[in-house]
Amino acid sequence: MNATRTGVADALGIVADENVELIQRLRALGDAPMDGLASRMESARRVFVHGAGRSGLALRMVAMRLMHLGLKVHVVGEVTAPAIGRGDLLLVASGSGRTPGVVRAAETATDVGAQVAALTTAADSPLARLSSVVVLPAAHKTDRTATASVQYAGSLFEQGVLLVGDALFHLLWQRGGQTADGLWHRHANLE
Repeated sequence: MNATRTGVADALGIVADENVELIQRLRALGDAPMDGLASRMESARRVFVHGAGRSGLALRMVAMRLMHLGLKVHVVGEVTAPAIGRGDLLLVASGSGRTPGVVRAAETATDVGAQVAALTTAADSPLARLSSVVVLPAAHKTDRTATASVQYAGSLFEQGVLLVGDALFHLLWQRGGQTADGLWHRHANLE
């Protein structure tokens, strides 16, 4: 990976190259981690998503796609989000696995009997200990070594959250056998 490229086309190349490498690493893990997470989403009474900053924004996009599938999805912190409980799944993202609000939400979910699944870079973090984990081999926001990524402040992790979310959506869509037209009636019409 050449981090000294210049120009927008070169910057796009860096982003693309790092995402291709991330995807290859995730594919090398096999289907089990993602299939397990997809199965938990399918069987959950409701799916809640939570993350801070850009990780949270990426999860909001995932929530929208899950809603298109017909899943009952809530974004933690929104005024219409109900209390989480037994039978629910909390999907969280935190590169470091130490984001205080995300860890507290995982603790609460665990306390009430909900399942927790985490996307993180840190398999040994407090968040990982509370959840089923999918580890994204990317830098978190405080890693400025340029070892895992030359992009700034966890950008590759956040991009990975969205890519994993879209892959999970696609897998669930294919498993469910719905057509694109069948999903379309759930697409927002108040835009």
